[in-house]
Amino acid sequence: MNSSTTEIDFCAVRAWAIGRTVFVELTDGRQIGFPASRFKLLSHASDTQLQQVSLRLNDAALRWEALDEAISVLGIARGNFQLPLPLAA
Repeated sequence: MNSSTTEIDFCAVRAWAIGRTVFVELTDGRQIGFPASRFKLLSHASDTQLQQVSLRLNDAALRWEALDEAISVLGIARGNFQLPLPLAA
């Protein structure tokens, strides 16, 4: 079995936000969610701004025009975030 993946495996069919969590559905049906607090610009965005996410670059990136922010689907799938998880209280 070939365990390698290609970048095409990390293209999205849709993206959305619920509250402070951003979700992306990949072409193979997997869904990935991450807290907005893991990215500098998204952590300061309003819930309304987070909901204004769209797919760009042949569905390989999430884009927030009003925030001038773009995040690659591949990076999200690999767990490449700008900020660490907050420590539990």
